[in-house]
Amino acid sequence: MHTLIVTSHPNPNSLTHAVAARIASGITAANPDATVERADLSAEGFDPRFTQADLDGHHRLQPFPQDVLAEQARLDRADALVLVFPVYWWAMPAQLKGWIDRVFSNGWAYDDADGRVVKKLGHLKVHLVGLGGADERTWTKRGYTGAMKTQIDTGIFDYCGAPVASSTLLLEVDTTDPAPHLDTAHALGRSIA
Repeated sequence: MHTLIVTSHPNPNSLTHAVAARIASGITAANPDATVERADLSAEGFDPRFTQADLDGHHRLQPFPQDVLAEQARLDRADALVLVFPVYWWAMPAQLKGWIDRVFSNGWAYDDADGRVVKKLGHLKVHLVGLGGADERTWTKRGYTGAMKTQIDTGIFDYCGAPVASSTLLLEVDTTDPAPHLDTAHALGRSIA
């Protein structure tokens, strides 16, 4: 089993990166034969801007840019994808969303032809881990959990056929002890394995 863990946070000492590391350690603790690859979009300098070259690839006028093809190859090696991200304005960071916009493309993640969609990522199990500053009461009151599930679980991954195996929110990350969040992350890693 090979898992790709993707983060998008500019601070390598952030709780986001610590959670990603704990998920990775949980996977390898539960399954010593499992492999984990970490993709730090911020450190790697991934360009999230959807350009004319991306649009031309989408319309099959030319191949996708090399950075997109490299990310697709990285995903092709994975059995599971884990996205670990801070929640900014009730969504994922722009860089991570841009990674999805560019990489989960027509012809690779799905095939939109002749008026029907063919979902191509049924083999890729997805795990989502969002880190939010607000408390559970605020999320419930405003309906943010449902909104994120609709936007991300259904709007992105279901469209491509990639099953969302888990969707975890770690809340009050700015005001509480991080230890329980790190324990949750390790347990999630063990369950992924």
